[in-house]
Amino acid sequence: MGVIISHNHPLFSIKMIKDAAYWLKKLGLKKHPEGGYFRQTYISKETIQGNALPKRFTGGHAISTAIYYLLNGNEFSAFHRLKSDELWHFYAGTSLALHIITHHGEYSPINLGNNTDNGEVFQAVVAFGCWFGATVNDPLSYSLVGCTVAPGFSFQDFEIGNRKELIEVYPEHKAIIEKLTR
Repeated sequence: MGVIISHNHPLFSIKMIKDAAYWLKKLGLKKHPEGGYFRQTYISKETIQGNALPKRFTGGHAISTAIYYLLNGNEFSAFHRLKSDELWHFYAGTSLALHIITHHGEYSPINLGNNTDNGEVFQAVVAFGCWFGATVNDPLSYSLVGCTVAPGFSFQDFEIGNRKELIEVYPEHKAIIEKLTR
């Protein structure tokens, strides 16, 4: 004979479904120029002076910065690159594919998510100077992730990819470049 638990029993709980709209409101996320939504959650109070940074940087930077980043299943993060390494962290939703073109011109996708048995990882690093974008692996879902940048993010270090120029340099990756540029 089975046990029946009523809805008012302490062992009974209804799991609240948290969709993209929930997280956009809860976390106060705003549109990001590359696509998706974000909010800066951390900027270190300490800075690194410009003369202590590699020559690719101009001026001083915060030691580190962090954001929440949400991408809906029907959106994409356009190809872009940074002058700093960026560490991505998976939080909620479905897995996210990072599409990376390395310094050597190789296409190197990484699936960020919580299904480690399926090759997904909780964290992934995109090295500075690599072109990268992102897509949600389930177009009917969303991905909520975090990004940590060190030295800290600055829009002066952010470059959005130009479709024509990227295809000229990486013609073998034309299909993914066309998919992840505007």
